[in-house]
Amino acid sequence: MSVIRALFTRLENARLLDPVAEAVADAVHQTIPSARIADLLHGRWLGHPVHPVLVQVPIGAWVSASVLDFTPGGRTAARRLVGLGLLTAPAAIAAGLADWADLEPDQRRVGLVHAAANAVGTTFYAASWTARKQGRQLSGVGYALLGLAAVGLGGTLGGHLAYSQASGVNHAEGTMRRAGDGWQDLGPLDEIPIGEPVRRVVGDTTVVVYRRHLRTGGGVHVLASECSHVGGPLHEGEVTDGPGEPRITCPWHGSVFRLVDGEPLRGPATACQPVFRTEIVAGRLRARAFAEGSVWKNAEV
Repeated sequence: MSVIRALFTRLENARLLDPVAEAVADAVHQTIPSARIADLLHGRWLGHPVHPVLVQVPIGAWVSASVLDFTPGGRTAARRLVGLGLLTAPAAIAAGLADWADLEPDQRRVGLVHAAANAVGTTFYAASWTARKQGRQLSGVGYALLGLAAVGLGGTLGGHLAYSQASGVNHAEGTMRRAGDGWQDLGPLDEIPIGEPVRRVVGDTTVVVYRRHLRTGGGVHVLASECSHVGGPLHEGEVTDGPGEPRITCPWHGSVFRLVDGEPLRGPATACQPVFRTEIVAGRLRARAFAEGSVWKNAEV
């Protein structure tokens, strides 16, 4: 194991960070005023986390400022770019904190240090802007370089969080490929309880099966059970059914999905939950992966 990888592993397992992480996560949850604001910060409207998009502006501005610091005649533009980064950083920070508060413990530990490094970097850039405004150019450049180093460390930790720990990725992606081809038997329809989500397997994929009451429209829904957020077991979740469209709530972090098409109705999940086609043949329920471009039709009971 490389030295860098060993350091990352130690950070992932640093349980001493948990009390701080839990306290900050609770504060984040209490600060976000509504589920609508939370969904906006998570990026549910975009289909993937919005934090990686927002961080491009302050980081790009700050890197460009350092380039201009060593370019003749670039002082004024550099100061303005440092200011631009400071103005746009709060939105990126807010989105990042909203995502981080709903992660697993090992991810939170890395994310906490990631956030701390970026906070240090932002503080250095604030000092840089102040120094430049006061005419202390050399100090401003120095603070900016320190800020860039801190933000670079934060970015490295953010990359590990996203690509090694799979934070923010769609954990249900690949479900259809693992499910195999063609219709697959899920057992007698009579063994599927009405009004209760149950676990079944299609190919190598665990799915959640929900059979509706006739009074609420009937039919059987089959979705991938692995929540797209961080892989929570949807078959252990709670279904809200009624005259409208039924929805299921993930038991881990409260993401809500519409059963008819897997659309996330409430975050932190941002990606759709894969939906399987269903049919009933000779009293047995069958399901198959939903082929791209085909028209979805729910089994009628």
